[in-house]
Amino acid sequence: MPRYGESDRPGSSSTASIVGMAVIALLVFGVIGGIAAWMQFDKTDGGQIAVVRNGGPFDNNNIRQVIQPASSLTWTGWWSSIHKYPAQQRFYTITADPKAGDKTGVDVELIPTSDGVEVGIEATVYFTLTRDNTALKQFDNKYGTRTYKMTTGADATVEYKYAWEDEAGFSAFLDQILRPVISNDLRQQIGSIPCAELQASCALIQSGKKADANVATAGKSNFNIAKIQDGVNTSLKDDFNATLGGPFITDVRFNLAKITLPATVQNKINDAQGEFAAVAGSLAKVQQAKADADANAERQRGYKNCPACVTIDTLKAIPPSVTTFAPGAGFGITAK
Repeated sequence: MPRYGESDRPGSSSTASIVGMAVIALLVFGVIGGIAAWMQFDKTDGGQIAVVRNGGPFDNNNIRQVIQPASSLTWTGWWSSIHKYPAQQRFYTITADPKAGDKTGVDVELIPTSDGVEVGIEATVYFTLTRDNTALKQFDNKYGTRTYKMTTGADATVEYKYAWEDEAGFSAFLDQILRPVISNDLRQQIGSIPCAELQASCALIQSGKKADANVATAGKSNFNIAKIQDGVNTSLKDDFNATLGGPFITDVRFNLAKITLPATVQNKINDAQGEFAAVAGSLAKVQQAKADADANAERQRGYKNCPACVTIDTLKAIPPSVTTFAPGAGFGITAK
C-alpha cells in the first residue's frame, strides 16, 4: 500500500487556505483601520478656528476641544464632528442700493427720521469672532447646533445651513442674529434726528427755502453723520454681547459711509432744485431788463445835451453791408 507524504495528508490544503484568508483579512482590516484612524486627524488653516464635538455610536456629543488657527495635524477622536468658523476679520455690508439687496450678507436698510422720512443707509460693520476657548465653546453650544434659513437661486429655494457649514451658512447666521442688533442701533441713533439735519436737501421740499439758504444745514448734517457713527460704535459691541448672551463678537467697528434719500423724495428735491433754477433765471432776466432800461434812459438824457451825438451813434450803427444811407429827403451818404 502506498504511504501518504506529509504534504498529501487530508485537510492540509484547506488549513493553508484558511490561514491565508485570515492573513488577508487582517491586512484588509488593518488598512481600513489605518485609514479610519488617519481620518480622525484634522487641522485648521490661518483663517479658521475649529470646535471639536464627540461623536460615534457609543459616545456623547459634548465639546471635546478647540483647535486654534494654523494648527498642525491634531487627533480629534473617533468620528468626531468638526465645526470650523472664520477666525480672521469679517465685515457685514449694508447698502441703500436695492440691486445689491439679494446678495449674501448684504441688504437694504431704510430707517425713518424723526420727521418720518425713510433714509437709506450705506455702512459696513467690521468684527472678529472670538478666539477665546471658553467663549467659543459657549458660542458653538448656542449657535453652532442649529441651522439658519437662507434662500438661493432665481426661484428663491429655501435652505437651512449651520453657521460652520460654509460661507453661506455663516452669512445666514449674520443675517438672522447680528442684523437685527445693527438695525436697532441705527434706529435709535437716526430716529431722533430730522431729515434736513442728515441731508440738507430735505429742506428744499419741507420748507420751500432757496437752495443757497441751506448751507449751514449741510454742515450740521455732516456733524450728525459723524455723531451717529460714533454712537453706533459705542453701543454696538455691548448690544452684541447682551443679545447673543456672551462676548462672542470682538473688535467691532462701524463705518457709516453715506445716507441716501428714497427715489420719490429725491425726485421731489430734483424738481424743487429745477424750479429754483428757473426762478433764478427769470430773476436774472428781470435784472437785465432793468439794467437795459436804465441804460436807455441815461442815453436819452445824453442825447438831449448833445444832439449831434444822435447822428454819430446812428452812423456807427449802420451795418457794413449797407452802401447808401438816406434817412430823409435831401440827405444821403454813399460808401466809396
